[in-house]
Amino acid sequence: MAIAGIAVMRAADALLRALGGDQIGLVLALPTANGSNSTELGLTDPGVQQIAIAPVVVRTLPAPNTGPRVRLELLISASAIANAVDATGTESAEALFDLALGIQHENDLFHVESVGTEYFAGTAYLYRVVVVE
Repeated sequence: MAIAGIAVMRAADALLRALGGDQIGLVLALPTANGSNSTELGLTDPGVQQIAIAPVVVRTLPAPNTGPRVRLELLISASAIANAVDATGTESAEALFDLALGIQHENDLFHVESVGTEYFAGTAYLYRVVVVE
């Protein structure tokens, strides 16, 4: 990773902390044991794990008249997502968001509607995630 990319990631982290630096929980299914008949039939629940991600800035978006009641835009640090990717052993940030069952903010669980990535000098520094309740 280029020095400019690292500097931009650090600047994004500092900016997100200065703007509120909230925390979210990424809810993921726990891995299941392969070959278990009860698991394959859906008779046992493998459970979930929650990965804490910070810093995050949470912004409320206008909700349409029809559809979800609450829409939020999450501005998430790329370094926090990189740490979550390493912790879960997923291939990429996109794969991590695809595996997510939901995102918990405060006491509410949200569904991921869309994910966008902001780049500088070829390095991701910020993820824009739109979630709905």
